[in-house]
Amino acid sequence: MSAPLLTTEEVAVLLGVKPTTVYAYVSRGLLTSRRNADGKNSLFAKTDVDTFLANRKRTTTPGIQTDITLIKDGSLYFRGRDATMLAQTATYEAVAALLWTGDLRDTPFKAAPELRELAIAVTAPLPETARLTDRLRVTVAAAAAADPLRFDIAPAAVLATGRQLLATMVQALPSRSGVYPVEETSFAQELWHRLTRETPAKPGLYALNAALVLLADHDIAASTLAARVAASTRAHPYAVVSAGLAALDGPLHGAASALAYPLLAEAVRGRGPMAALADRHRSGTPIPGFGHPLYPDGDPRARTLFGLIADGPVRETALELADTVRERSGQAPNIDLALAALTLQHGMPADAGEAIFAVARTAGWLAHALEEYGDRPSRFRPTGAYAGLPPL
Repeated sequence: MSAPLLTTEEVAVLLGVKPTTVYAYVSRGLLTSRRNADGKNSLFAKTDVDTFLANRKRTTTPGIQTDITLIKDGSLYFRGRDATMLAQTATYEAVAALLWTGDLRDTPFKAAPELRELAIAVTAPLPETARLTDRLRVTVAAAAAADPLRFDIAPAAVLATGRQLLATMVQALPSRSGVYPVEETSFAQELWHRLTRETPAKPGLYALNAALVLLADHDIAASTLAARVAASTRAHPYAVVSAGLAALDGPLHGAASALAYPLLAEAVRGRGPMAALADRHRSGTPIPGFGHPLYPDGDPRARTLFGLIADGPVRETALELADTVRERSGQAPNIDLALAALTLQHGMPADAGEAIFAVARTAGWLAHALEEYGDRPSRFRPTGAYAGLPPL
């Protein structure tokens, strides 16, 4: 029995391309066609199309073996330790060390005074419209330019660079409270004064530190892949962080909490969760802060962070919003909604969640860079599947 034959239009639908793209595949020898009885139209053997489709789905990007982060059965682990437990028991500084070395050691982050002053000077002229993450990107670039030994990617050098860079990124941000903490303060407290005018208290600092820990890494997310690709070319640690920051800037990644923030703020200050949701549905705008493909039963990071936010209108409204969405769509809140609740609770700006995310994930990017530096260089080279016009 001969194999079923498909028309050009049927092949285009099966492959998800335009008919002209199918012709391009034929001209390049990737697909074989035959003429139908009238000699005017092309036909394709379904077995050939199935084989082509299977080959196209394969990737030449190498699988990434990592010892850093595991997401399994709805849980998140750093070096085999439950990240939600670490968020409640360890400092961000210690978790950064765990990601980098496997050793949960609380080593302070310190910025060289001259580097901090340089970062402050280069970010000072930025306009008021500059987001916090814009300032972070400029600081990273300035720190790289000021380090003549930036191409030293020995593990000890990367650790020293990481600790100093993280401290500089935060300390170069303007203080919203007008307070600049003295030395030996925690990293969370340093960041706190750059995000809010509210006087720091133990519960708030505890929650902010937990958010930093929960966001420190998340396996091979888009920004982490970008960071690893940079590290595979032996780019220096500052460039690795810059690559991560670039990918993080998308609204579907690190900026997602900034989209959840106005929704939650409207629900808290306006007519309540139901009206806020109704306005979004009426405009056709997706509801931010819900669902995660890796956590079909709910994001454990969100549950943990919500548990650390003080009782009050913000937390109560966020949980009511979450219950309403869960009942109607089955989607549970993710870390973006919890981060929006944390920042709104403490009077932080709408882009504070994005800044927390960027600072936190810097530790993860550097952990993956350390791993990538020990692997084969320039190993990421996917093959493009050209679907344009054939050469003339």
